[in-house]
Amino acid sequence: MSEHHPAPPRTTSPVGNDHRQRPAVLGAAGDGWVEFDLPGVGIGTAEYPDGPTGVTVLSIPGGARTAVDRRGGAVGVSGGFPYHHALCFAGGSSFGLAAASGVYDELLRRAGYATDFGSLPVVSGAVVYDFTPRDNAVYPDAQLGADGLRAVRTDGVAVGRVGAGVGATVGKVDNARAEWGGQGAAFTRIGAARLLVLTVVNAMGVIVDRDGGIVRGNLDPATGRRRHPAEDYAELLAAATPDPAPAGGNTTLTAVVTNVRMTDTELAQFATQVHSSMHRAIQPFHTIADGDTLFALTTDEVTVPSPSLRLGTVAAELAWDAVLASVETPRRAPVATAGVAAG
Repeated sequence: MSEHHPAPPRTTSPVGNDHRQRPAVLGAAGDGWVEFDLPGVGIGTAEYPDGPTGVTVLSIPGGARTAVDRRGGAVGVSGGFPYHHALCFAGGSSFGLAAASGVYDELLRRAGYATDFGSLPVVSGAVVYDFTPRDNAVYPDAQLGADGLRAVRTDGVAVGRVGAGVGATVGKVDNARAEWGGQGAAFTRIGAARLLVLTVVNAMGVIVDRDGGIVRGNLDPATGRRRHPAEDYAELLAAATPDPAPAGGNTTLTAVVTNVRMTDTELAQFATQVHSSMHRAIQPFHTIADGDTLFALTTDEVTVPSPSLRLGTVAAELAWDAVLASVETPRRAPVATAGVAAG
């Protein structure tokens, strides 16, 4: 499939969830695969190919303390709690928040419908707007959220156009120059410390590699050249041209999961450090037209010295790997940081 996608004319479509014809796809293959080994953590995907649109469910049955870092002008999150048993990333914009209720439904069923206070699960939902490249109103609903949880695996996750990232796009200075985004992931183990980054990239900005090259987004279909958005905006500034409204419907959702114990303050700073670092891979990032949100979660299993600083620095590089994996088959080995003490 071509990386570029021309934006279709936006119309009101009678095709919604009530008119879907094809069944949900659980655990789609995507464009690549990232293995991980983080005990107690699993990831599952489910999609409605009639959209296409989908969900990605991060499952932590034993629970994980959480810090949430919200950036940009259009955040779409339900919950955002300081503790989680699952996260549900979904397409469908605000309609896709319904998918998280399906994760709750499935967790209730698995608990034998126990409703005592100690049995209540904690789930947050977060969404991306993926209606731009399609002309229907299909969205991830509660059934698809439950399907995503049922598809959870603990050995790896599909990346590329899959799950919540199946309809993601990037480089939307002009929708006609947008290209497909997707879901990315990266994992590393350093001593006793383990780190997993999961991201769904549906950004206004372009994706930039470590050499400074633009690898996806803002593609001129006439020349085949990808432009940095700074070039476009510099020209508009120089010409004093009225700035058209930025393309709306942009969000990058990220989860950084570790087994390293941190205080609440350290975990919050860890989330901020990693989220801030992602501007190197996505440019521009955290704009008024984006709803970027990062969840930092820890299972509190191991102790390392100075966890926020050391782990945050490593996780920042891993997050860059994950962003790149969203649009290209992972080729780079997981970040190696021999100089970082793992305790």
